[in-house]
Amino acid sequence: MEEKLHIVEHQFKISRAEREIINGHKAVCVWFTGLSGSGKSTLASHLEEELFNKGYKTYVLDGDNVRQGLSKDLAFTEKDRDENLRRIGEVAKLMCDAGIIVIAAFVSPFIHERTMLRNIMGELYNEVFVDTPLEICEQRDIKGLYKKARRGEIANFTGIGSPYEPPLTAEIRVETKNLSINQSVSLVLENILPKIQL
Repeated sequence: MEEKLHIVEHQFKISRAEREIINGHKAVCVWFTGLSGSGKSTLASHLEEELFNKGYKTYVLDGDNVRQGLSKDLAFTEKDRDENLRRIGEVAKLMCDAGIIVIAAFVSPFIHERTMLRNIMGELYNEVFVDTPLEICEQRDIKGLYKKARRGEIANFTGIGSPYEPPLTAEIRVETKNLSINQSVSLVLENILPKIQL
């Protein structure tokens, strides 16, 4: 591997704390993890809407959207999925440094991936486990992915051909089978609002 001795981090004069003051709130990353169809993107969208309407500066990073640009060169092997999440973690960290509230919705099925993300972002990282049983996710199956996976058309699909390792250290657990969308968003807001107050 080529040495990168010529790369020196440049220290700029404006800090994240100063950007947060201008923005009127602190930055965090709210990371939704869960099975496909668990409700991650729906909750992320509703959370952003709530925060945006309250005057917070927000941005949602979503798996399908990122795969069309930043990670369009990556496949769905375990190695490429790890790299996809590493890239997103670094982007989320940069956006938080800009003072923005980043809301991310990614399956991120493995504990080692989520540990990597926590290591990249540190205290900015807030994990939300969207805990939805596989059978409910399969019933929703808006994209028809579970049916394709069951037919063998999608290899290594999380929940069917590849495991999902439930989080052990999530800041928030949302059981969507027992909560409405509004109740779920309120639960996340209760945890996040104190963390973004200056």
